[in-house]
Amino acid sequence: MEPEVGVKREALEADRPAEETETKRLKTEDAADTNQYPFTPGVIERGHIYFFYRPKVEREEVHSMDDVAKLYVLLVPSPSESFDMQVKIEQSKDVSGADADEMNLVAQGADAAPPHESTTKDKKHFRLIIVGKKKLPDPEHEKHAPIWATVIFVGDNLHDLEEKLGGRTYETKTRGTRHTPPVRLAGRGVYAIVNSQGNVPSRNSTHLGYHLSHPTELGDVQKALGIHIASSFVIQVKNPNAEAQDGQRVGLPKSRRAIYSEGIMEHVFGRGERGRSSIGLRFTNCNCIELLDHEGAELLFIPARTGTEGNDESLGNQRGEALEEVGRYESEEQVEQIFKELAFNKDRFPAEPLKGEWA
Repeated sequence: MEPEVGVKREALEADRPAEETETKRLKTEDAADTNQYPFTPGVIERGHIYFFYRPKVEREEVHSMDDVAKLYVLLVPSPSESFDMQVKIEQSKDVSGADADEMNLVAQGADAAPPHESTTKDKKHFRLIIVGKKKLPDPEHEKHAPIWATVIFVGDNLHDLEEKLGGRTYETKTRGTRHTPPVRLAGRGVYAIVNSQGNVPSRNSTHLGYHLSHPTELGDVQKALGIHIASSFVIQVKNPNAEAQDGQRVGLPKSRRAIYSEGIMEHVFGRGERGRSSIGLRFTNCNCIELLDHEGAELLFIPARTGTEGNDESLGNQRGEALEEVGRYESEEQVEQIFKELAFNKDRFPAEPLKGEWA
């Protein structure tokens, strides 16, 4: 017996959502299988961080921010293999009392702590970032004041980096010979980049947290540049296909922007499926560190928190304490050792700013 027309229609309509749900589920599973760039919670990079400023052209001496042309952040990642913090952790098994408690804190966040390298290698991976407005935003007073930053140089040879940061003399048609002074080292420490997973994808975030080893006390230079002993920022990466809105004149021209793979544009920025336009999301978290390994990558640094406790909150798993422990351990190194690990000629780069003094 055939069902009545109304009954048959209701049955068909009841079946349709189930079929559509199954189809959608299969598509989602297929996409997950082909996505090489999923959001991966936890530490995605750790290493050493350096802060440099460059004086303006023809300014051999700097007396205030008025004489500063640019601020750079240099990230030198450490290998993800085992590191000597693990030795400390093993040693902590034989320590009792307050010392044991301190080592347990380090053990919990040890994945954020870079290794101490006893040998110098000529080639290391590095990433040079130029910071807008010549200073870092202050998490204590500028919570809602993100700044632009751009990856301008990526490589594996520190000698190339030394030339990039060194002085340069060049000729101009109108002003004749001009000289750009070399950069000055204003800070050095350890850092970790950590992905935190929210209860929904839109709540995912990427934080960069650092703790200085040099200097151990802030001077006029560090305060003016917005460098704290310990601080953290939310990092967001701009879609290279996204144009400035509302007539804003920010960001790089299209010819100088990062060129990402088809997989990143599809799976990270969600081209054609996410966001409000066909290009996908205008900004995204750092799903994978590869996003930062492109010259022309445009970033937003959003101030988050300061201090070790602030880093703990931003990075999770007591990683702020781990960074502090390593920073304190490495603070005993001489300035000469810092330039040695960078394979730089220390005579080319004034280091007085590490003492808080303009140079």
